[in-house]
Amino acid sequence: MQIYARVLFLMIVAVACQQAPKADKAAVTDAQTVAVPEGGRTHQLDTAASILFWIGTKPTGEHKGSFRFSGGELYTKDSSLIGGHFSIDINSIANLDLSTQPDMKKKLEDELRGENFFDAGNYPTALFEITEVSPYRPAPDDNGVLLKDATHMIKGNLTIRNATKNITFPAKIVFTGGKVKGEANFNIDRTQWGMTYRADKSLQDKLINSVVNIHFEIVTR
Repeated sequence: MQIYARVLFLMIVAVACQQAPKADKAAVTDAQTVAVPEGGRTHQLDTAASILFWIGTKPTGEHKGSFRFSGGELYTKDSSLIGGHFSIDINSIANLDLSTQPDMKKKLEDELRGENFFDAGNYPTALFEITEVSPYRPAPDDNGVLLKDATHMIKGNLTIRNATKNITFPAKIVFTGGKVKGEANFNIDRTQWGMTYRADKSLQDKLINSVVNIHFEIVTR
């Protein structure tokens, strides 16, 4: 009976830890060649107005936070997005739900910058490079994507901790007032980039879910 109870508990923990925010799951493949855009226009990322949010979960709750972008460019031609890249300042990581507990907030931020996670001392920048942009057209028998008003499917190489994977996700791209605005919300598995710390479900209440939610909002100058 004790063995059965333990197995049941582990199953409950595993299910509970799969409750990452509901979002589209990014498809992950090996790194792809980054095409060099020909012609068109270059738009500089407005780093002050752009932000990346993240949500990490565990059996006992969740934490929310953000990163700032350190730079980037988007390339357009004939009012269409054809490429781009942007860099993420890993040291800018900030927790957003522990403002009333400054000691815990600092502890979490330092842990995320540390070797078990982003290892910011050795890898201070993450990079995303667009490899393909295509209009989003759901098939008649397709349930579609979860992102509201998605306009495009974006493929790009995401490099974290010197590991590069190509990811595909839906995005909403809007051209307004000479600027390009983009939004996406998707889930990725951090272990694909070598961040395996406390991802083993046998750790029970010490587990940190490997699935992380990413939501970014970008705008050019």
